[in-house]
Amino acid sequence: MINFRLIYKILGALLFLESLFMLPCLGLAAWYGEDDVPAFLISILLTQFVAYILRYKGHGADNTLSRKDSFLVVTLAWTVFSLFGTLPFLVGGYITNFTNAYFESMSGFTTTGATILDDVECLPHGILFWRTFSQWIGGLGIVFFTIAVLPSMVGGSTKVFSAETTGPIKTKLHPRLSTSAKSIWVIFLCLTLTCAASYKMLGMGWFDSLNYSMTTIATGGFSTHNDSIAFFHSPALEYVSTLFCFLSGLNFILMYRLFVKHDVKSLVKNTEVRFYLFLTFSFTAFIMFLLITRLGYDLEHAFRSAVYQVVSFITTTGLFNDDAARWPHVTWVVLAVCMFTGACAGSTSGGFKCIRCTMLLKIVRNEFRQILHPKAVLPLRFGDINVSMQRRVTLLAFLTVYLLLCLVCAFTMIEAGIDNTNAITITISTLSNVGPTLGTEIGPTMSWNDLPDFAKWMCSLLMLMGRLEIFSVLIIFTPTYWRDK
Repeated sequence: MINFRLIYKILGALLFLESLFMLPCLGLAAWYGEDDVPAFLISILLTQFVAYILRYKGHGADNTLSRKDSFLVVTLAWTVFSLFGTLPFLVGGYITNFTNAYFESMSGFTTTGATILDDVECLPHGILFWRTFSQWIGGLGIVFFTIAVLPSMVGGSTKVFSAETTGPIKTKLHPRLSTSAKSIWVIFLCLTLTCAASYKMLGMGWFDSLNYSMTTIATGGFSTHNDSIAFFHSPALEYVSTLFCFLSGLNFILMYRLFVKHDVKSLVKNTEVRFYLFLTFSFTAFIMFLLITRLGYDLEHAFRSAVYQVVSFITTTGLFNDDAARWPHVTWVVLAVCMFTGACAGSTSGGFKCIRCTMLLKIVRNEFRQILHPKAVLPLRFGDINVSMQRRVTLLAFLTVYLLLCLVCAFTMIEAGIDNTNAITITISTLSNVGPTLGTEIGPTMSWNDLPDFAKWMCSLLMLMGRLEIFSVLIIFTPTYWRDK
């Protein structure tokens, strides 16, 4: 049986936290004296009101969370967070369509970065901060944050962590998960502050530096300017942004081991990190060559544009310093591969993840060896871990569902009149939580406002499934989930 009382209790606590997250935005709105003060006041009161109702319904619930409950909690947490995240947009009248507001909110919390706003520069500071702050909150995970702040809230926190974290192999943490969660959030915060300080030193104002640092470290992509990072016309800023985006694509658990336990070997010898580096450098070199030979870019400009876009797409950040829609079409294929692949598991990025790609390549290698030596027993090792047959089957199942979702959703959008390139890259972009897309109708520098409403709801669902790695969401729609004990 589903422990609904505990679920109400957890959702109530999460909504109470969300209302607290709106307080800094209210403070900024009051500081700048803009018209979004009432929007945040009303949003905070409404969110807290519903939070108290849910807490009341969950009063007296025990803290024992089953594995089945954990999938429902995580899915509902992200859905409800995004729902109440629409309030500042709707109450203030900055987005009048509920579909658009929910799309924008889901895009924020899932760190996708796709936006329906054609002009973000006309928005007040509080609303701009709420957009990027939502990405920062969702960067490492809403429930993961709760485990760090309220460890006693969830008795089955390890199950929740497994349902929300990314990657096929769950790296072991501190025996007390809340201790590890706090340490990882400290690293996340330190990276954000360091990035903000770097941006400030290179000429950004304090408001822009804070917003761009949050969206960079969360690999989100929301910007305070229509032209993204290109607005500043600063090569130094672009290089710093590239560095921090790349770091955010690394496994935060490995960074936890590096900074807390001083375990350099785990990071340097990690197969996934090496593959991530290989893809980044090889794709950068290829696009750089094309920009020089076909578009006449000089060496430095070609390198800066190529490395920025490759890192932005592979980490699923979505910031841009150039309009990739004007590049040779073969570069679109490379960037689409980056969108699909993603960075490392356990990072703030989306996508299929480098760890799964390396596992698939090893499976293919073993298959060739098996053909030559049918009786050979060929292990599949990833570092010190021997990947079991069950995990290999799960990997292939994940790939199959991933590709089927891309096929069905892209087909649906094409049937609705969206051009082929946009339909395919929109699907990959939302399912991989990237943000920008490639094409002529909705390019990397354009908003998603022209999409029909049904497509926006489909994209919102894809964003959620992409952030929670598909199975955690789809499992609750199966009859077996509700029937089995």
